[in-house]
This record gives sequence, C-alpha cells and structure tokens, in this order.
Amino acid sequence: MLDLLLRHCTLPDGRSGMDLGVESGRIVALQPGLQAQAAQEIDCAGQLLSPPFVDAHFHMDSTLSYGQPRVNQSGTLLEGIALWGELKPTLTQDALVERALAYCDWAVAKGLLAIRSHVDVCDDRLLAVEALLHVREQVKPYLDLQLVAFPQDGLLRSANALRNLQRALDLGVDVVGGIPHFERTAEQGAQSVRLLCELAAERGLRVDLHCDESDDPHSRHIESLAFHTHRLGLQGRVAGSHLTSLHSMDNYYASKLLPLMAESGVAAIANPLINITLQGRHDTYPKRRGMTRVPELLAAGVPVAFGQDCVMDPWYFGGSGDLLEVAHMGLHVAQMTGQAAMRQCFDAVTTTPARLLGLEGYGLEVGCRADLVLLQAGDAVEAIRLRATRLRVIRGGRIVATTPAASARLDLPGRPATVDWRRT
Repeated sequence: MLDLLLRHCTLPDGRSGMDLGVESGRIVALQPGLQAQAAQEIDCAGQLLSPPFVDAHFHMDSTLSYGQPRVNQSGTLLEGIALWGELKPTLTQDALVERALAYCDWAVAKGLLAIRSHVDVCDDRLLAVEALLHVREQVKPYLDLQLVAFPQDGLLRSANALRNLQRALDLGVDVVGGIPHFERTAEQGAQSVRLLCELAAERGLRVDLHCDESDDPHSRHIESLAFHTHRLGLQGRVAGSHLTSLHSMDNYYASKLLPLMAESGVAAIANPLINITLQGRHDTYPKRRGMTRVPELLAAGVPVAFGQDCVMDPWYFGGSGDLLEVAHMGLHVAQMTGQAAMRQCFDAVTTTPARLLGLEGYGLEVGCRADLVLLQAGDAVEAIRLRATRLRVIRGGRIVATTPAASARLDLPGRPATVDWRRT
C-alpha cells in the first residue's frame, strides 16, 4: 500500500489525468489510471501539481527587519545599505533566528521549499552566519536552506572581509559570494572576482556573486566572472546575480558577452521585484526597466532563475515569499508573454533554480523526492496569472501546509453563486 496517492493531476509539462504515488518519501509511480491503494488519497480534480518553488536569491539575515532602526525614506539601494550598516551593531542572534524562522513559515505556506540566502560576513562576530547555520539545521526537515558567504561591504573594501568569508566557509556555509561592483575601483572588483573564484575552486564550492547591480553600462564584472569560471573549470557551478548593468550596455558588447557566458556555463539570476524598484533611479524619462536581459540570455543558452531577494527589510517594504508574484513581475517586465516564454518564467522559479542550487532528488519523476505543491490552476500560465492558491504543500510525502481554495460568493440576479477567477 502506498503512503499517499494523488489522483487526476495536471503537470507543468501539460500532461493531464496523471496519478502520482508516494512511498517512503519518494515518488514511486506516475501514470494515468494507477491501480493502487494508499493510506491517504487526494483527488486533485485536474489541478496543477508542481515541484516546489525554489528561490535562487534571498537575504534571510535582513528579512522582516523593515523599520529597524528606521524606515528607508528614499527607498533607494544606497540608503538601504546604510541602514543595514546602522542595524548590524544592534543585531542579536535570537532576533535573527526568530525572524528567519518566521519567514521560513511563510515560505512553506507558499510552497517555497528551497532558498539560497546570502548572509553578510563583514561583521567580525559572524553573528548572522551562526544564526542562519542554526536555522538551516532547524528547518532541514521541511526546507532546504543554502547559505552564501556574502561580503556586503566589499571583499577588498572591508578590512576583514576575506578572512571572515573564509571563516564562514569553515563553519559550513555552502557557497562563495561577493559584490565586485561595490569595491573601490573596477580593478579591485576584477581582483575580487579572481580571488573568490580561486577560493571556490580550491574548496570545490559553488559561486554566486552580486554582479553589476548598477545602471552603469561600464560595470562589466560578469565578463571577469565568465573568464575565471572557464579558466578554473567551474562550469555549471557559478551564477551572476542581478546583472542589471546589462540592460544599459550597448548591443554590440552584449552580443559578445552573452555567448561568453553560455560558453563558460555561468547562470544568471534576476530579481524582478527588486531590480525594477531600485534601478533607474537617476533616470527621468525615458526610464530604464532595471532588469537584466532575460529573453536574450535564455536565447543565448544561459540558464536564468528568478529570486525574491528581499522581504520587508531595509531595501524593500513588500514581499511575502510568493515566488509566483516574482514570476508574474518578471513576465511583465521582460515582456515574456509568448506561450513558451510564460512557461519559462514558471521554470525560473522551479526547475531552473533547483539545478543552480544542485538540489538532489528534485522533480516530478519516479525516484524523485516527494516534494510537491498542488496549485489552484489548470496550467503553469494560469498559476502565474492568478498567483494561484497553494492548496497542498507536501514535503517528503507529508502534507505540511494546506490553504482553502480561493473563491468569492456572489449575490447577483441570474449569475453564478461563486467565482474563483479560473477560466472554465
């Protein structure tokens, strides 16, 4: 007997009428008309069954700290960085853990079961590192938390950043991070990329750099990142996050850069909500959109994932851990409204970031871990349109979150009694 049987599912690839069987936390059957019994059986009634959402870029050490020590009055990136610098000396490990655990609760309820979070290592106490390492272990039964050692104030610009980053890796942080465009000079930025990539190669780790988060078309550290990725044989283990300067670069240079990234196996991570909020602040009109060239990157063969980046912190007032909101914004900003392009936006918050994080057993195939989300939608495009309700969230074959279906009661003569915004 199976532990769990989900009947009459629609899958993101378009297959419908599928039954999925789970035993010992793994998918053991996936086919139409499965002849089996289970301890628990759910009729999905044609709703969309997806692997869980994956956030490729987040800052959990600052999440839910909005208004501390004060509100970001200008709403700008630089004021947010200054506010974080003011807040760091007052942080306590208990407060960091409490906020992070609260956010993980939000994430699970939204079907977000894997997060890559950058954690600031420029505080000599490594307070945030220790706090999030504790959180990583605490949430491990229900959420995969991957940590990036992030020198927020610059690897070479901050006196002890390199030493602290190495200490964080020694403590068990998973990924090498950096922020080359925040170094004092372009030369130091390029030097930091080289040092970080060499450190990752030496330790056998992945790399994820905040790269060219700027409107400056001459901020081109992604080129250095692609070069050192290729030089050191790090293909498939490296990502450049943000890459917003790419929206300001001339087309000739971009035509050289995108094939270089593809050849080097460097992935791109865009953060639609935050990129369009923080970028273009020096523009009047026309005003740049702020997000990197997502369709062009995909066309060149560069994997592109989307991230939430911030939720209620010094940089951003909003957010709820809803990766469908992120995909919805990314779709609009990148003008990805073709049928295949819209499905790529769904992939950008599911399968693509899962590959970038190296998640084992992720997916909807026999043998994969039974981590699943049942959505109140008929397909991936409808899920994005509605930011669909997560009817069931399943981790290792166990239901960990349930949300009632969204609907409204109507009292209109001659009209239906309820509406759920689905196209029937």
